[in-house]
Amino acid sequence: MTISAFDLFKIGIGPSSSHTVGPMRAARAFVQSLMADKLLDRVARVKAELFGSLGATGRGHGSPKAVMLGLEGETPEQVAVDSIAARVGDIRQSQWLALGGRHRIEFIEKRDLILHRRKSLPYHPNGMTFSAWAEGDQSLSARTYYSVGGGFIVNDEADNPIVENAVALPYPFTTAAELLRHCQTEGLSISALMLKNESSWRREAEVRSGLLDIWHVMEECVENGCRHEGILPGGLKVKRRAPGLYRKLFEKSAADPLAALDWVGLYAIAVNEENAGGGRVVTAPTNGAAGIIPAVLHYYTRFYQGDDDGVVRFLLTAAAIGILYKENASISGAEVGCQGEVGSACSMAAGALAEVLGGSPQQAENAAEIGMEHNLGLTCDPIGGLVQVPCIERNAMAAVKAINAARLALHGDGSHFVSLDKVIKTMRDTGRDMRDKYKETARGGLALNVIEVPVNIIEC
Repeated sequence: MTISAFDLFKIGIGPSSSHTVGPMRAARAFVQSLMADKLLDRVARVKAELFGSLGATGRGHGSPKAVMLGLEGETPEQVAVDSIAARVGDIRQSQWLALGGRHRIEFIEKRDLILHRRKSLPYHPNGMTFSAWAEGDQSLSARTYYSVGGGFIVNDEADNPIVENAVALPYPFTTAAELLRHCQTEGLSISALMLKNESSWRREAEVRSGLLDIWHVMEECVENGCRHEGILPGGLKVKRRAPGLYRKLFEKSAADPLAALDWVGLYAIAVNEENAGGGRVVTAPTNGAAGIIPAVLHYYTRFYQGDDDGVVRFLLTAAAIGILYKENASISGAEVGCQGEVGSACSMAAGALAEVLGGSPQQAENAAEIGMEHNLGLTCDPIGGLVQVPCIERNAMAAVKAINAARLALHGDGSHFVSLDKVIKTMRDTGRDMRDKYKETARGGLALNVIEVPVNIIEC
């Protein structure tokens, strides 16, 4: 599998890349398979079943609405966010949906969309099966998909990622050691090497414009988060804090030496409140950790006057580091805990910031290692299974940690005791050792200990 920066940074919707974006993509992929097999017009009924973490916390993550929209042919990138509630409401009320946007079938949610809270499929905690029948209960097709984090899905062969990136890269790498070797041999920065690899898929100008489009969506997400007031959906009655925090910081004295960190926290909180509210976000590399990279990138552009070229270099460097986590460990909270989401994003942001502030490839690798080393063992225990508490604040804390990691690395010469490859392996091993209740099931940690009375969790 060859991974592009545009696989790691995807425009989508909240609240979860694995539980919202992934299921929408999987449902759409199933409908496309029916079209490819010329079966669509014969379908009378479709059934979707969600297992493992999807079944346990899918309701609070908006998985049912994502499946219904995916069956209707929508994509996370293109779906009109403001229309989602009404469209899903119409499907539920009418008990009809249009497969692929054109073939109407009866769809009764209680019968046709099942969340198995205690059952799992063998390959990954985020498993889904889709089945289709013709009139008379004649079986037409059945497929299994897994949402493996960051919006990536794989089919029932488990080793076949559904991405279209089968190209030969000029500088392939699967480890940080290989990446650094290429940089040293060719005299390239990490971002320059990544740009050459990305140019295997699209022209350099398209790479740059595409990454700047990603950045503009991140900027818009922060702006929306600072503007949207109210209570987040889901039943916890969490109040949006970004608008009030923005007003306070705007009026605050410029003499505060730590004011920059307050702004970084605001940027992260704004993004993650938008995500929790089901808004448009960039998966970076997941939705649960979507605020970290935008927050650190805003820090760079605002407090270091970073330009468009710096933004492109930042995102390319972050993507190179993200590829290492995707290839050698996981970015799925359901598989390795939040160290795979917030930890990976913190590491990516740290390494990227180190590069754009003038660091060498070795210093960037050092920063990325520091960013993950101090997130090892981080559990994924969202209260009520919602991407709200502790997820929103956790992004703010990790964004500051990424900045600190970059600054520590830049004070050194790039040599350090623990390599990035070693810390990635450690994260993977720690995730395997972690008990399942701490991996996005809402059955352990804060999710178990904070709620003293039952909470009526509704779909986000």
